[in-house]
Amino acid sequence: MDETSEVIRQRREKAQSLADHKIELYPNDFRVSHTIGAVRGYIDQEAGAESSDAVFAMAGRIVALRSFGKATFIQFRDYTGELQAYVKQDEVGKEAYALFKQFDVGDFIGLKGGLFQTRTGEWTLLAKEIRLLCKALRPLPEKFHRLRDPEKRYRQRYLDLIMNPDVRDIFIKRAQIITAFRAFLLERGFLEVETPMMQPIPGGAEATPFKTFHDALGMELFLRIAPELYLKRLVIGGFDRVFEINRSFRNEGVSSEHNPEFTMLEFYQAYANHEDLMSLTEEMFQFVTKEVLGQTHLTYQGNEIDMAEPWSRITLENALTDLGGIEPSVLNDRQRMLDFAKSEGIEVRKAGRAGKVMMKLFDVLVEPKLIRPTFVVGYPVEVSPLARRSNVDPNLTERFELFIGGREIANGFSELNDPVDQKNRFLDQVGTREAGDQEAHYMDEDYVMALEYGMPSTAGEGVGIDRFVMLLTNAASIREVILFPQLRKTSH
Repeated sequence: MDETSEVIRQRREKAQSLADHKIELYPNDFRVSHTIGAVRGYIDQEAGAESSDAVFAMAGRIVALRSFGKATFIQFRDYTGELQAYVKQDEVGKEAYALFKQFDVGDFIGLKGGLFQTRTGEWTLLAKEIRLLCKALRPLPEKFHRLRDPEKRYRQRYLDLIMNPDVRDIFIKRAQIITAFRAFLLERGFLEVETPMMQPIPGGAEATPFKTFHDALGMELFLRIAPELYLKRLVIGGFDRVFEINRSFRNEGVSSEHNPEFTMLEFYQAYANHEDLMSLTEEMFQFVTKEVLGQTHLTYQGNEIDMAEPWSRITLENALTDLGGIEPSVLNDRQRMLDFAKSEGIEVRKAGRAGKVMMKLFDVLVEPKLIRPTFVVGYPVEVSPLARRSNVDPNLTERFELFIGGREIANGFSELNDPVDQKNRFLDQVGTREAGDQEAHYMDEDYVMALEYGMPSTAGEGVGIDRFVMLLTNAASIREVILFPQLRKTSH
């Protein structure tokens, strides 16, 4: 029998002993009057006092025990923080203390009592009553070792959250980030909406969708890869400013930057263009960063980034030549780009379209170098089937992508609202799909029909929430900022 199995056996015996003494192992009648955070606030108000006459009813998980015979110090935790408690036989009674001695680290307890300061000045709850609220039958990982195995941390996120305070902080910040994005947009008159997660035609991005089947309707459905086409239908319907904080799904590989289920913020504004959205994005990111971090400066993977500094703008072509080291003439010839990629050891799987080859070169040679906030503009029509053509060069679109910390954070453009042009681009995508590119767009006749009713000039943008959380929490992998990332099945 291994050590863990022996501990589980001992805990089960303790649970049985408590049950034999008519102690309920999982009661639900204890009520909390104060969280640890509230008590900490009370302590701050009473600074300088040596004790308190107030009585508090508190609850939490035991995370440490130090016993001294007829007295025990407990460290317990709730969702707002940790506090020390002092359980003394003379205070709670001999019988209650004997039962308490069968409590373990990991158990949930309820405590009632007042506050005092120890000789070292630590505020402590002096327990007058103590109750078991939930008996933990399995031991927590050794605190000294924490929980460091990434695979185990992701599979057993509940243990990760219990043992690693820095992980809890990541997800608190994540919630604050989403709240700040929402507050920023609501303040500017945007309406928050919800669009279908199951769609008859997946659209809004180039990606392989997940498929499902609806028995009652007798039809195949797809988990959305983006909410874009539905949000633009709402603009057509008269909602000039809309946004959605949404879950999207793409049937792609898992990596430090990709999870098949992820969170995006998408928003659309009528009577605006991509230039307007770049200005709005700069203001929005500065607002959110300051709201969450208290400042605009941050450190990401050793790189110093200040959101308040002027953001750079560069064309895709200049980025490839100036930062990627590619001769301008190479970019005009698909085969020469393929030859260049081969010479650099870059594998190009989608070699049928020049735009795709160009984007692959950009991903490898340029993207990792874009550390400070940088807008890349001037994307070819070929890789931007939903974006408005540039008035200066009809081969390009009014599109931008935002890069920070060496990865794409946002993608936006002036929306294509010409139904004839949109239908032709869908048809081009259908041809690409028939040629073998399963990530190309489907034809969406209903969306084209919606455009025929008229959509005002509109700009839209998608922001990768997970990647932005990575940035503000200095997380190297997307799995660190998703509570339950997708993982391979285990053999047991």
